[in-house]
Amino acid sequence: MGLFGKKKSGSPEIHQTLADLGDGQFPDGPIVVGDMDFDQVIKRFPIVVVDCWAPWCAPCRMIAPIVEEMSHDYHGKIVFGKLDTDQNQNTAMKYGIMSIPTLMVFKDGELVDQIVGAMPRPLLEPQIVKYL
Repeated sequence: MGLFGKKKSGSPEIHQTLADLGDGQFPDGPIVVGDMDFDQVIKRFPIVVVDCWAPWCAPCRMIAPIVEEMSHDYHGKIVFGKLDTDQNQNTAMKYGIMSIPTLMVFKDGELVDQIVGAMPRPLLEPQIVKYL
């Protein structure tokens, strides 16, 4: 099974990292981000939404498919990242992540919004796309 479960098709999900991408290339889905490459990711793309999650978090698993879908629907416009807060505590502390899931929205490398808690796509999507 992949890092974030399985896709609807039943095939394991494959998530890229920044190192997998060429210059000017946008990822095909959410990318895995961590303490070491976080700043590079948020500065490389115009709009980045980072999903702060942990494997034990049920609400995080509930929004994971929404993040996956939106990463495909907004390919080339918004990059979605996945930050495991258990494995990347420095970044979680730096941004004051006290509750997960938290989606951090970055525009031009600057934090412009934090969306805390799981919610259905019709409520979540407008909070993100307003930064396009």
